[in-house]
Formats: sequence, structure tokens, C-alpha cells
Amino acid sequence: MNGIHDLGGMHGLGPIDQEANEPYFHEEWEGRVFGMFFANFAQGHFNVDQFRHAIERMDPAEYLQSSYYEHWLHAFETLLHEKGIISPDELDRKQAELSQAGDS
Repeated sequence: MNGIHDLGGMHGLGPIDQEANEPYFHEEWEGRVFGMFFANFAQGHFNVDQFRHAIERMDPAEYLQSSYYEHWLHAFETLLHEKGIISPDELDRKQAELSQAGDS
């Protein structure tokens, strides 16, 4: 498959900047998203191929403008919605709730 997500081995993209002593997670939420993978996988909500495919279906501009764990979060939202586990309304309500809590 040739898509925006498959940049490995392409020439002309410049050097890869490696962060010295890079932490596992740059933000606390990234660790929570990492844990969500195992919880959802163990519950049988998706398999690894479905997870990867959900990331590959991201809009190319969104993919390039988002971080590694934002790709994961997008995949969770996509798959859980497609499987009827969460509705867009439920997701919107939770995002609003978390946003308001962050403003406090």
C-alpha cells in the first residue's frame, strides 16, 4: 500500500532528528492512549490489522499534522464508532466534559 502513512525508505525527506534521552511519552495523555490499546485489544474490539488500517484511512493532511499517539487515538475513535461501541455524540460529550474540566 502506498499512502501518506508509508514514508519509510522514501528519499528527499531530510534527516531524522533524534531527541537525546527521549522519554517514552512526551505528555501524560500519551501513556493513557498507549494503555487503551491493550484494553481495547484484550476486549476483542479490534485486531492489529484493523488498528493499522484505521490509521491508514486517516485524511493525509490530518495524518501529517498529528502526532504518533494522536494517530492511535484516531484509530480507537474510528474503530469503536464503526463497531457501534461509542457514538459520535458520546465522544463529543466526553470531549466537551474534559475540555471544561481542563479550563477549571
